[in-house]
Amino acid sequence: MTKKDYYDVLNISRSSNDREIKRAYKRLAVKYHPDRNKNSKISEKKFKEIKEAYEILINKDKREAYDKYGHSAFDQNSSGNEFHENFTNSTDFGDIFGDVFGDIFGNNRERNSQGADLQYNLDLDLEEAVNGTVKEIYIPSLKICDTCYGNKSKPGTQPENCKNCNGNGNIHMRKGFFTVQQTCPHCHGKGKFIKYPCKKCYGNGKIKISKKLSIKIPSGIDNNDKIRLNNEGESGENGAPSGDLYIKINVKKHPIFKRDKNNLFCEIPIGFTIAALGGIVEVPTLYGKIKLKIPPETQSNELFRIPRKGVKSIKNNYIGDLLCKVVIETPVNLNYTQKKLLKELRNSLEGNKGEKNNPKSKKFFDGVKKFFDSLTK
Repeated sequence: MTKKDYYDVLNISRSSNDREIKRAYKRLAVKYHPDRNKNSKISEKKFKEIKEAYEILINKDKREAYDKYGHSAFDQNSSGNEFHENFTNSTDFGDIFGDVFGDIFGNNRERNSQGADLQYNLDLDLEEAVNGTVKEIYIPSLKICDTCYGNKSKPGTQPENCKNCNGNGNIHMRKGFFTVQQTCPHCHGKGKFIKYPCKKCYGNGKIKISKKLSIKIPSGIDNNDKIRLNNEGESGENGAPSGDLYIKINVKKHPIFKRDKNNLFCEIPIGFTIAALGGIVEVPTLYGKIKLKIPPETQSNELFRIPRKGVKSIKNNYIGDLLCKVVIETPVNLNYTQKKLLKELRNSLEGNKGEKNNPKSKKFFDGVKKFFDSLTK
């Protein structure tokens, strides 16, 4: 019976490299493995064909012989069949499963992995956050060693393959029906070990530095906002790109203003005479002082909105407002004359029982009186 071409069996071209051959084999082996196709003679036959094709094409010498002479290269000796039988008997679905997921999700061997992202917490005054500024910071970082260039070994030497795992970083242990893949305990999954470490970085491949950066803070930035600086994080492994640096903003508490998105809020204490008669008070803003007109008979906790004296949005040109809450301050440390005048004012106000001058008080106490009257009925 004529055997099918090995390249056709694996569905690959004759120019495929070892990696492509392995991937094709693993994909087909998982699909047709007898453990997944119980009592299927067709799958069993297909699985044997796939294995036979793989063990020939993955071997450099055997593939060269096959490309020259085809199947006849192996008709006169049994080494290929012996290898095939040993391979068939020693490989189960657990081996293939572990290999496939090792390829997809990666194994523990050293790779060209991107450097880690870093975060720096930057404190700002409210004025700096609102108006924008430039800050210089120093961050601890790791850079590629300029002696071994990340190789980790002494110049003139190279890392050596781990003999325990043959440089794979993993070892396979058979437990009953399954084969379990474990990290190599000798090289800790790296696949290599450093026999002669670099004396400058002590075999780490990186050295610690303090890096100075000038950070431009845009106007309107808010608490917990982040600024990303590309490639300013940790250096990558084996020539891979560096990670990013995230500047997290912490706006310090302000003695006067509180911020709510693009609006600013503050409390303005005023004397009760200004509250009663009206007047002008000076109000602070982040852009200088302004005058605020207080109308007569202003009550405590009334809110005055001053347009466009808040924060300019970092996303657009919208400017928030300044909200001023007036708090009426009771005078203290009164002298004799001041107390006498207040008593006269009190007597004058009580003369009309507060009907005109203190309507809120009159309403409250009228309600209290009705409450207690209802209890006695």
